[in-house]
Amino acid sequence: MAGTQEPVAVLGIGAMGHGMATSALRAGIPTIVWNREPGATQDLAGLGADVAQTAADAARRAAIVVTMVTDTDAVLSIARDQGMLAALPPGAIWVQMSTIGVAGIERVAALVDAERPDVMLLDAPVSGSKDPAAQGQLTIFASGPDVARSRVTPLFDALGQRTVWVGAVGTGTRLKVVNNTWLAFTSEAIATSVALARRLGLETETVIDALGGGPLVSPWHAAKLQRIVKGDFFPTVRVVARAQGRPPRA
Repeated sequence: MAGTQEPVAVLGIGAMGHGMATSALRAGIPTIVWNREPGATQDLAGLGADVAQTAADAARRAAIVVTMVTDTDAVLSIARDQGMLAALPPGAIWVQMSTIGVAGIERVAALVDAERPDVMLLDAPVSGSKDPAAQGQLTIFASGPDVARSRVTPLFDALGQRTVWVGAVGTGTRLKVVNNTWLAFTSEAIATSVALARRLGLETETVIDALGGGPLVSPWHAAKLQRIVKGDFFPTVRVVARAQGRPPRA
């Protein structure tokens, strides 16, 4: 990675945040981590992460702060109750990557406008789950000020295989809602087809063998089918997004 990378703080070291912090460290990015439950950060310290005691301390020492937590309330709690937003240096970038829905990102944007207009907010949810996060293979739906792009490019290149810039803050979240709708119906189609096959006396392996390699089965489909064969139904994402029809924030 060329150039000097600004220090990045990753707040929220769950399944996704842990993988993202790992990818940032692997790319040589100075990385500060914080989590409500400190135990989640222990192995990251061994990889070279600087473990902050508070979210405010992490934000104070970073030029770019990433939030990756479960829902809007968690994001706002970190920003207000944990003191992250007030602690950000002037000109810092807050990259909100949690999936929080349209109403959620609008609440976050309103908070920044009211309390820290000197901070640049990027709305950049991701497509991908735990393993792609750890492998730096996410797709990032980025939206926000153009002036921030060059500063976050090294980070986004470390976290994802592709970054799609789609406009003003809020547009990235809208694209994520569409993405999740696509995934939801695709997952339902896979599950329904496998259930039908079993009721017809067909094994899942037979379905995979017959359809695998053809135009109907993408690598994503194939991975889901293999999990079904193994009886692995552990959830890799938590559904929290809610679609709303308001236009993106200018």
